Amino acid sequence: QVQFVESGGGLVQPGGSLRLSCTVSGSLFSIYTMGWYRQFPGKQREWVARITVGGSRNYAEFLKGRFTISRDNGKKTVYLQMNSLTPEDTAVYYCNIDVNNRGIERWGQGTQVTVSS
Repeated sequence: QVQFVESGGGLVQPGGSLRLSCTVSGSLFSIYTMGWYRQFPGKQREWVARITVGGSRNYAEFLKGRFTISRDNGKKTVYLQMNSLTPEDTAVYYCNIDVNNRGIERWGQGTQVTVSS
């Protein structure tokens, strides 16, 4: 069974940066496309970015180049570097195995990102 443990969230001022991490249990991490998602209170999760095993990346258009997804297959970890954060980025961030911009496994606890002055 695949499990996700997200970390790295916190409180940051507008314009600041955070680096999120997601460690994945199980032996098949190296064959999965991984994605990051976020959820605003009372809303459905939305797709943020994904990265294939080979390192190809895709991002949601609203990011405008502010976020970068990466992965370390040896550490079974996927990262999300977030720059130029705005209050509109405040959400709980999750990772998951990505199929067509949707997470397909059971969600982890996520990590809270709060952007506020």
